[in-house]
Amino acid sequence: MQEASLEPPSWKLNWNTEPIDYKDATVSSVSGGWARQVDIPEQKVFNGLVFPLTISPSTTSNENATIEDTVRNLENSHEWLDKLLIKHGAVLFRGFPLLSPLDFDKFVSGCGYPHLPYLGGAAVRHVVVGNVFTTNDSPPEVVIPFHHEMAQVVKHPNHLFFHCDVPPTSGGETPIVLSWLVHDLVAERIPDFMAKLEKEGVRYIRNLPKEDDPLSAIGRGWKSTYLSEDKSEVEKNCLKTGATFEWQTINGEEDVLHTVSALLPAVRFDNRSGRKVFFNSMIIAFTGWQDKINDRRKAIVFGDGTPIPSSDIEVIVNILDENKVAFKWHKGDVVVIDNKLAMHARNFFTPPRVILASLTL
Repeated sequence: MQEASLEPPSWKLNWNTEPIDYKDATVSSVSGGWARQVDIPEQKVFNGLVFPLTISPSTTSNENATIEDTVRNLENSHEWLDKLLIKHGAVLFRGFPLLSPLDFDKFVSGCGYPHLPYLGGAAVRHVVVGNVFTTNDSPPEVVIPFHHEMAQVVKHPNHLFFHCDVPPTSGGETPIVLSWLVHDLVAERIPDFMAKLEKEGVRYIRNLPKEDDPLSAIGRGWKSTYLSEDKSEVEKNCLKTGATFEWQTINGEEDVLHTVSALLPAVRFDNRSGRKVFFNSMIIAFTGWQDKINDRRKAIVFGDGTPIPSSDIEVIVNILDENKVAFKWHKGDVVVIDNKLAMHARNFFTPPRVILASLTL
């Protein structure tokens, strides 16, 4: 097994962020008044704050604005958006002039965050335009459980952008849930589990095929995952994510890359909001990392190598189901998710459905 070398050790890595005074941020405080807060039927309220926060154009003239007008407004509102994301966890933009994937790419760029390549992720995805790609190309009947994007690698995105290009015929929501709320409820209901989780951390275990498997929700092959067809380059890129690796043959399939992640915290403290968050991909790994070369029951372990009890997973799944929000997609919607504060999932759907994504720091 080839060992990774990280300095400082990944177990000690945490978010290098400062506290931010976000509590007084409102939609009406944006410069120029180009946006207004609206309600959607699916929203919920936690600690007096709506989730997700939904924003629409403020006037009839803004409703007729171009994508260039929207981008210009976003470019002047970076700090405002940051504060609203920390305050609410997710912001849904509805009714803005996003008519194509290119418009979405412009929208993301207007928000001013550095783009992040999809290095080390598990989903099969394809680039559409610029920094925009498909979300997960697995079949519509596959449910994708809750997770933080790329929590299984050391370098993960800070913000997720999802855009509805073609609304699903039915289903296909992208449920979201607040991770600070999940943390607090898990600590309350299964305190011994939470104590061990904070003490030991977790490791993720995944087997990657050579080529992408579009029938699997975690079917991204090692060529796509590590951006090379050269095994030596793949090995170097794998080590950059903090993982260890071994080449194996599994169930008759050769050239399978067996990876074990760095030791990673599953609970983190977000200095910006002053909250502990349940930051991990535990539920998707334990309940969803299953295909012809992966066994979900072995996909995640405590840092000391001991298995995670299925009874505790059931409690967490119930907490997620009780507190999730699953809004219906509208054409042109963009939801921006603070990846440190909220998890997301995908419901099964009736095609067509085209939801696009972009990752940023």
